[in-house]
Amino acid sequence: MSQLDPTNAGGAAVVNPVTEAGRMAPKNYDAVLLASFGGPEGQEDVIPFLRNVTRGRGIPDERLEEVSHHYRANGGISPINQQNRELKAALEAELAARGIELPVLWGNRNWAPYIPQTLQDAYDAGHRRLLMITTSAYSCYSSCRQYREDIGMALTGTGLDGRLEVDKVRQYFDHPGFVEPFVEGTAAGLAEVREKLAAAGTPDAPVQILFATHSIPTRDAEAAGRSEGEPREFAEGSAYVAQHLATAAAVIQRVEEESGLTAPWSLVYQSRSGAPHVPWLEPDINDAIEELAGQDVKGIVIVPLGFVSDHMEVVWDLDTEALETCANLGLTATRVPTPGTHRKFVNGMVDLISERTAANNIADRPALTDLGPWYDVCRPGCCQNFRGEKPTIAGADTTVGTGHDAYPGEAGASQPAAAGGAPQQ
Repeated sequence: MSQLDPTNAGGAAVVNPVTEAGRMAPKNYDAVLLASFGGPEGQEDVIPFLRNVTRGRGIPDERLEEVSHHYRANGGISPINQQNRELKAALEAELAARGIELPVLWGNRNWAPYIPQTLQDAYDAGHRRLLMITTSAYSCYSSCRQYREDIGMALTGTGLDGRLEVDKVRQYFDHPGFVEPFVEGTAAGLAEVREKLAAAGTPDAPVQILFATHSIPTRDAEAAGRSEGEPREFAEGSAYVAQHLATAAAVIQRVEEESGLTAPWSLVYQSRSGAPHVPWLEPDINDAIEELAGQDVKGIVIVPLGFVSDHMEVVWDLDTEALETCANLGLTATRVPTPGTHRKFVNGMVDLISERTAANNIADRPALTDLGPWYDVCRPGCCQNFRGEKPTIAGADTTVGTGHDAYPGEAGASQPAAAGGAPQQ
């Protein structure tokens, strides 16, 4: 559903004033920008890549080498760049199949092709209005605002501010195109683990579903979705956590409805980095697995709910470390696929693009949780950068690369009722 309450007393659709206030009117874009994290493509790239990721933190190369083992073990190659090439090709094919004439450009934050060069190339090719879609589905500094900053800094750094306009699609954590591949994968994974336990003579052994996502510092988690004028209170005090919990619940509900399968579930975290004294979101997936084994759980289904593709945090932290933890504890386990280039995900990404384009427009904005649809234009100060303010796009407080009102629709939007009007978990 895409509203807080799908109907009013007369049966007409009810608009969610919280999200409608951040909705941007469709425009005539002339290209799509696929933006991602980037990754090394050879052993010689690993340390320069990690320098980019940790720029400004003063981390010496010796320390970077200590944390490079997962890249070194895979030939210095992160899968993410090839996955983005494949996603770019799939988006181009789906756009062409729908008769939408929008080229797909690709730029990364931390490795070639870099975002500033992609923007310069776009401008040189005659493009003047880009719509960005990222490979991060959730709301927090690193998943949303940092991309907005990267575009803002690239526009100012290249001198293209005022000459090239860049907007961004909404965070799509609860869009059907992102959720439905996980529904399919979770049902298949749960059936697989049950079958293996039955073959071992323990068909009724307890099974747990672990929805895994990237851990972030608790300070960043508390700032996620927190902004001026945001009327909602989020589960666990964080939009990042609330979005994962709501999306996981939606997956479980659909799995049970469509397959009849179910199991207890929990949200766990992975890929923690940084100083040991800085608190990050917990529990770590490996700690959770050990605790579950102590509670006589015999089967584990790992769902990488926080990730779009099988990049390094999936193939190392889950496929290597977490599954090894399960094996060492004698647990039957499987890892569910990420959306990748799943047909439903690619279709959903193009639907998100079509929500924002004047031609081939899709007016419906589906969302499978009451938290969505999320904003096209973020509220002032959303997902604060604690290291200092930088120029951003796609925000109400943005002054770079934009062509929208300060906060479209907010002045005329009715406010949610004090009791029960805001989305609840």
